[in-house]
Amino acid sequence: MFAAVLLLVLPFCTAESASSYAGSTVVDSYPPPGAIKTAVDAYFPDGSQVGYLGPTSTGAEPAAIATAIPFSKAENAFPLSRPNSADGADIAFDVMRHWGNSAPMYSVESFGLPGASPIIPEGCGINAVHLLMRHGARYPTSEFGLSHFASKIHTAASKQGFNVTGDLEFLATWTYKLGVEILTPYGRDSLFSNGVAFRYRYGELLNAFTDLPVFRTTSEDRMLDSALNFAAGFFGLRTYETDYHQEIIIEENNFNNTLAPSRVCPNSNTADIGRFGNTQAKKWANIYLIDARKRLQPMIQGFNLTISRLVDMQQMCTYETVALGYSKFCDLFTEEEWEGYEYYVDLNFWYSSGPGNPTAAAQGLGWVQELVSRLTHTPINVWNSSTNGTLDSNNITFPLDQPIYVDVTHDTVISSIVTTLNFTSLAASGPLPTDHIPLHRSYIASQIVPFASQLVAQVLSCPASEGPTHIRFLLNDGVVPLTGIRGCTEDSNGLCALPGFISGMHERIGQIDFAHDCYGNYTLPNPDNIVDGRYPG
Repeated sequence: MFAAVLLLVLPFCTAESASSYAGSTVVDSYPPPGAIKTAVDAYFPDGSQVGYLGPTSTGAEPAAIATAIPFSKAENAFPLSRPNSADGADIAFDVMRHWGNSAPMYSVESFGLPGASPIIPEGCGINAVHLLMRHGARYPTSEFGLSHFASKIHTAASKQGFNVTGDLEFLATWTYKLGVEILTPYGRDSLFSNGVAFRYRYGELLNAFTDLPVFRTTSEDRMLDSALNFAAGFFGLRTYETDYHQEIIIEENNFNNTLAPSRVCPNSNTADIGRFGNTQAKKWANIYLIDARKRLQPMIQGFNLTISRLVDMQQMCTYETVALGYSKFCDLFTEEEWEGYEYYVDLNFWYSSGPGNPTAAAQGLGWVQELVSRLTHTPINVWNSSTNGTLDSNNITFPLDQPIYVDVTHDTVISSIVTTLNFTSLAASGPLPTDHIPLHRSYIASQIVPFASQLVAQVLSCPASEGPTHIRFLLNDGVVPLTGIRGCTEDSNGLCALPGFISGMHERIGQIDFAHDCYGNYTLPNPDNIVDGRYPG
């Protein structure tokens, strides 16, 4: 059940010969003098040696300039063209922010602490930072239905009786141009930019390293590409290959991996338990897309626009935009229908990998155990989750004294981990109904798991002259209240005393039964009884 794996860095380049025309090359103090590199290379094989890349089909090259739509310089959208809705009633309405997990990451203002800032509170000093980050924008996954939808459209278009008019006229010549699973150019760009931004925010912590840092990701192509693009932005293109160790953990069934825990959690992959969110989301789709079907079906003959195909069209908008720069599918839907789509994704995540699924806390358990191990500088000695006994028991592949940690993972994993951490402010409006959008909902997937999402734990000294005393969490720049954790009291800056947080996490870890929730033979309990990602009882 708990298989072990080993893993990576890039091939190391020798330094270029010095040039008298290089100008000043004096740096502060990184890499640290005497840092060990070649002695541990065998612990970090590169991607070609690890394998397990998953599907890597690329798509057509973008040609956004042909649309004559001005590129948007809106936050984190450049160089994508900002889509419009069908009604366009509100010029301030940002369609992209309603794409759920397919939305580009944007800064969240608040998760219940409106006065809190991502800037370190006055009087505090930063001791360490733990970054858990999602990969960048990608093509659809191989099991996604978009290629199937395209095939149906192309088949219908080849038959007599097919006719499209009005807003759907473009389907007469439309072709499917998307690849499979790997990063799009925009996805590469956003991770590189994240690396640059992270260097600006936390670069000073590099001065505290005595050896080279170990960053982690998984073996899938988009995951490795995201990690390498982030590192290139963080360390610099000419030095990143020699400035750190990139650990690649195999992502495949039956390999323990806290950044891909579903591979050792069978119940999370079943239709009736793990994918229950899809069942719930479909109920809502049959409500919010009724008017869209009435409006669009008369524009196409020889092809039945079912509700599921309309969802495909909304998803086509999101994936074409992040892959090609624009999509004609976007402005087929009204603002209300885009809000409906956003909630469709919220339902999927809440009931599949969030607080409403009994396997969610179990899936996030391994990474939370690793976080506590890192915070306490104490090796893991209990192997009862997705933690990897080979890697996590080795201080080379799982160091416990780094000022900076960087882990790259998936959207569903971040959703599970924030559930395991018991961020109750995100679950305050749950369980989510399937017949309407709650007026004040707290669980919004585009704020939690967008492309390039970032969960940051800041370890702080308050006051700055003392050792580590507090911890707080930022989710896409929004400060998260920690009042759901026993030992953490209400604080306007989201601070929690570090001993209290560690104690609360030990309690939370003890409440989660990984073996039962991931391997137990049970039927899905009443979803109204699940709000913390655990099987009730």
